[in-house]
Amino acid sequence: MFFNRVNGAGATLPILLALLGSVLTAENGTSSVPPDNSPLDQLAPESPAPPVLASPIPKPENLLPGMLYPRESESREVKSLDGMWDFLVSPSGDALKGYREAWFTKELRQVGEVLKMPVPSSYNDITTSSELRDHVGAVWYQRSFFVPVAWTEKRVFIRFGSVNYLAQVWLNDNLVTNHEMGHLPFEVEISGNLIYGGKNYITVAVDNTLLQTSVPQGRVTEVVTDEGVTHQQSYTFDFFNYAGIHRPVLLHTKPRVYVEDISIKTNVIADTGIVKYIVEAAGLNPDEVPTCRVALADADGVIQQTAEGMSGTLKVPSAKLWWARDMSPEPGYLYTLEVRLSAPNETTDDVYRLPIGIRTIAWTNTTLLLNDRPVYLRGFGRHEDSPLRGRGLDLVTIARDYELLQWVGANAYRTSHYPYSDEVLDAADRLGFLIIDECPSVDTENFSPLLLKRHKESLSELIRRDKNRPSVLMWSIANEPRTQFPAAENYFRLVAEHVKALDQTRPITIALARSVQEDKAGQFLDIISFNRYNAWYSNTGRLDMITAEVQQEAEAWHNKYNKPVLMSEYGADTMPGLHELPAFVWSEEYQSQYLSKHFKAFDQLRNQGFFIGEFIWNFADFRTAQTYTRVGGNKKGLFTRDRQPKQAAHYVRKRYHHLGAEVDDAPLPKDLESYVSSYFIDRSEL
Repeated sequence: MFFNRVNGAGATLPILLALLGSVLTAENGTSSVPPDNSPLDQLAPESPAPPVLASPIPKPENLLPGMLYPRESESREVKSLDGMWDFLVSPSGDALKGYREAWFTKELRQVGEVLKMPVPSSYNDITTSSELRDHVGAVWYQRSFFVPVAWTEKRVFIRFGSVNYLAQVWLNDNLVTNHEMGHLPFEVEISGNLIYGGKNYITVAVDNTLLQTSVPQGRVTEVVTDEGVTHQQSYTFDFFNYAGIHRPVLLHTKPRVYVEDISIKTNVIADTGIVKYIVEAAGLNPDEVPTCRVALADADGVIQQTAEGMSGTLKVPSAKLWWARDMSPEPGYLYTLEVRLSAPNETTDDVYRLPIGIRTIAWTNTTLLLNDRPVYLRGFGRHEDSPLRGRGLDLVTIARDYELLQWVGANAYRTSHYPYSDEVLDAADRLGFLIIDECPSVDTENFSPLLLKRHKESLSELIRRDKNRPSVLMWSIANEPRTQFPAAENYFRLVAEHVKALDQTRPITIALARSVQEDKAGQFLDIISFNRYNAWYSNTGRLDMITAEVQQEAEAWHNKYNKPVLMSEYGADTMPGLHELPAFVWSEEYQSQYLSKHFKAFDQLRNQGFFIGEFIWNFADFRTAQTYTRVGGNKKGLFTRDRQPKQAAHYVRKRYHHLGAEVDDAPLPKDLESYVSSYFIDRSEL
């Protein structure tokens, strides 16, 4: 039974409806691109659309409280709320019904016929219902849980790894938090809302509606169907808008005074590793002064250095540096920074342990350097996407993906087109993969002050989460934005300045797609990344129109901006099992030859000294919206959606491993070549 807190529940609904009224914006079917000379502070008018959940209260720019990943320690406990949750869909014609009837004060099974929905997962592909797969608007999740009486002496928080796109969370009838932005975590203290030693109910409303002021952007239109008028979501990005509670839901405890945030900066002088740290405390009374002790342990747990104070510097003689794959026999070396925080009259220290890598990143107008060695990036654009689970966290898929990335010889990937889970990036830190960390801004257009604000917020939340990760090599602040418009110049200047204010230790980039001549954003970047699909979307089938085009465009980007250049996307859709000789579009032979023509251009560009990387689109096939140009989704993957290699995967494996041998002096795998003949072996060793 719910405990009906009349004051809490009664107060929630009018406040909620007021908030909803403030965000009832949306789109019609026509473009609202402002005139080219429109100032950024002019908003395009929008027409009515289905209600969406309330946006969170704005936070001060550049200033977010810390949010360390929940880790168990002597002072902290973690309890998972993952599992099967009750699930109910708002009626398509009455999006506000759940709010009007205050579903958050009831058990959902008393409201309607609930489904059992796994968390984490996307809800779209779980059932056999096309209506749920394509649902636009709110859905409701709920489950019960118990909290031990012993937790009354602790502070209790709840953390969501990702909810897409808008979320509101009620605990025992009380609205405790809301969050806008998929793919990034949020948490809130719930100590005062819990029933200790009793049953608690948590209810989450999730809305997948994308508007022209959300990140990423979308539109909602009214369409007439055989059953009547309904709302239809559309978007220009080429991946399915999966929705739901996508990542773990964790209860975790902290002492009264606790470590709220840790910031790490590392350097290397000769063979000495330098670790500068700043610890932020929360929960202190006005006159309390905390005591902080810090210890740095190596991978075997042996303490290397200690220090005291809320900030300081640790010096590690003969430090083992964090190296990327192929650059060292021991890539991804991690130390552990142990922080112990205590306060007067407290009997228990707060203990938090943070994995860190000691490394440096630097860049010039031609080169990207890791620990003062030039880096050549070879990898993929990817998606968090798998059958049935959609974008939901799946540890099996994560393990398989990293196995394939190592097998194929990659050393890097881009988190296209949104931040990936903590669990994915933990593995990148540990295995030595270099990450271009991308925010959720895709196909950015219709620039407005509200869009700019949310775009900045997405980057603030991303950098807060990933700032200490050694694998994160650079920040990608957008994918394929419409940088040809005059308004884009000031917009991306402000976004770039925002990122630089938060982190000056990493370069920033954008995956650019407009032509060199019309682009207005590259001037604010440190690295130029460009996406181009020669012989696919342009000059389809013309394999003889790739190499020169790629080479000339990369040279043009460098000549215009005098910065390092990489190719962040190129690829051809390929149906597994389709073979044609001579090569024909969609065949496996075409994909192999298509990639080969790019490799020739890349090698010519590498010799010019400014070209620093190649990223195939895509690592694996993935789901998209329904369209006649997509057969079950985007098929540009080197691997199928169920992670089996296409013909070209074996070809790319040879390319990437030979690049590792050439650039980083890495050993070649013994199974890279299969036996053909003694003549072939003799000749290949020349």
